[in-house]
Amino acid sequence: MGPYFRKEHSSKEMYFFDCLASCVSSKPAADEREFYGWWFELRVNEDSFEYHYWFGLYDKQGEWQEGTIPSKHQTEVQQSLEVFYQKLLDTLQKLELDLSAAPSLSPNLALPAA
Repeated sequence: MGPYFRKEHSSKEMYFFDCLASCVSSKPAADEREFYGWWFELRVNEDSFEYHYWFGLYDKQGEWQEGTIPSKHQTEVQQSLEVFYQKLLDTLQKLELDLSAAPSLSPNLALPAA
């Protein structure tokens, strides 16, 4: 799944993906920059997967902070999630595996099925 997969945050039961979609400011040194983006957890069920995702800020300490994305960054962040999600759907369909939103995910945040 490309640069999105974070093996160090994943386990046999859950795969962790994230995307630093939009830089807050290019003024700080590269290792001190913050980014708006998303992180996505894909949990393994018997013969399917459930997902949950969040939007927020990837801070200077390398931690995700859930929060609202400022309007000037929203399009880039949303589009990166949609591109990732479509790739994920395509991959799981080829493997004949189902994908659904986790029950804890607000219904208005559920991504469309293929």
